[in-house]
Amino acid sequence: MSKYLMAIDAGTGSIRAVIFNINGKQIGCKQKEWKHSEDPRFPGSMDFDCNANWQLVCSCVKGVLSQTGISADKIAAVSTTCMREGIVLYDKYGNELWACANVDARAKDEVTQLKMLDPNYKSAPGEVSLIEKELYLKTGQTFALGALPRLLWVKNKLTETYEKTANMTMINDWIIFRLSGVLAVEPSNGSTTGLIDLKSRNWDISIARRCALKDDIFPEVKECGTIAGEVSKKGSQESGLREGTPLVTGGGDCQLGTIGVGVVKEGEAVIFGGSFWQYEYNCGSPECSPKCDVRVNCHAVPDLWQYEALAFNPGLVMRWFRDAFCAEEKRIAAQRNIDPYTLLDDMALSIPAGSNGIICTFSDVMNYINWKHASPAFINFSLDPEKFNKAVFYRAIMENACLVTLGHLRLVEEATGKRPEKIVFAGGAAKSKLWPQILCDVLGIPVDVPEVKEATALGAAIMAGKGIGIYSGICEAAGNLVKTEKTFFPDVKNREVYDKAFKNWQTVYQPMLKLSDDGVINYMWRAP
Repeated sequence: MSKYLMAIDAGTGSIRAVIFNINGKQIGCKQKEWKHSEDPRFPGSMDFDCNANWQLVCSCVKGVLSQTGISADKIAAVSTTCMREGIVLYDKYGNELWACANVDARAKDEVTQLKMLDPNYKSAPGEVSLIEKELYLKTGQTFALGALPRLLWVKNKLTETYEKTANMTMINDWIIFRLSGVLAVEPSNGSTTGLIDLKSRNWDISIARRCALKDDIFPEVKECGTIAGEVSKKGSQESGLREGTPLVTGGGDCQLGTIGVGVVKEGEAVIFGGSFWQYEYNCGSPECSPKCDVRVNCHAVPDLWQYEALAFNPGLVMRWFRDAFCAEEKRIAAQRNIDPYTLLDDMALSIPAGSNGIICTFSDVMNYINWKHASPAFINFSLDPEKFNKAVFYRAIMENACLVTLGHLRLVEEATGKRPEKIVFAGGAAKSKLWPQILCDVLGIPVDVPEVKEATALGAAIMAGKGIGIYSGICEAAGNLVKTEKTFFPDVKNREVYDKAFKNWQTVYQPMLKLSDDGVINYMWRAP
């Protein structure tokens, strides 16, 4: 009997169920968009509707089985992955009480409250709280994205909900719970809460106690790639999966994406080029940066950790530019049945490296302990349409994302003393014929583009197969299943141009950031 593996991938904007064969080939995918609404009472909130979203999960699972004609009894195992940072709270009966998606930002007051646990903390721009630094060095997380401020917010604002709370999981764990009734957390996504000790890869309840939070709401941690449970009778009736199907712990979307592009060993690195750009560097120890400037997470590969640096919004900036200024390219692309970005890439290929000196101020190099980005702008262009036109601005956006990534490469190198010999580039941006070469020239190291660009679901499928013994191990499976489509090599002359461009960008960015600090112009984004 043929065996297939299913990945359930709960992203920020959509949920999808994907079926792979055991050779890593995608057989079918069913996807549904979902939205996380803001509670009008609480600015910055991003609620996760468990009941409505569960119906979408089940619709995708049933849909992909129907689409492929694969019967449920041929699904050998299922694993899950999701956006990180989103959490679900449950009562003692297993009913969901409250949930939020990943970039929920309602807990601004609570961030300040937590920082004030340091008696010497002064609420001033750039001021670092000693408690936040101490917790970062243990967990790899600051208060910017973690669960601590959100739990404190529930305690302060939804007292009855907080009093009833008996368990907390991440959203990928919630899917397994809905299918099986088993409450457990895996360490790769769980580590983004700021409540897991990186060294032990397990909860540190002293952190909750120190922050005046409940210390008994944390379920068992099961290592990534282990069987958490089986599909229950109820889970089978709702989802269409066979009762008894093994459910394997997966991981955070970036960690499983890393597995899906074969970056599974110490010293290897990947850049995921999507709405955000994530630089992930594998390291063999959980030591954090003394400057608290870069995130550290548990990898989904046991005994590995990841330094992570995030560039805000390159993909969204590109989408904005396309929709705001490229109506003609969109029209032509529709006529030719091609992607508008393909036309824009062709236009930008003839533009020289450095985009005739344009400097963009979009994302800054990550500073996790004091995370903010200046107002977006284009600087240093003249009213010469030959030198400064649509294609030049388009290329400048590409180059800016790569310059920020160079900053992240150096940031992690400063913390670890190491840099990768080459880098894997995946995600939507890796589909471009131009962007990988620009990245290669800016970083000055070879860049591999894998055949599978959207790798998170493949990573989850590998975890499912590893959990039931189809694959002997994660590294072996990734090595056998992941293939490189093309390798790019740096152009020495372009590298010299970009080294100068990086210095110019750094010089320009700081006064722009100060103008944002002074309230003269708006931040592009600022952590709570």
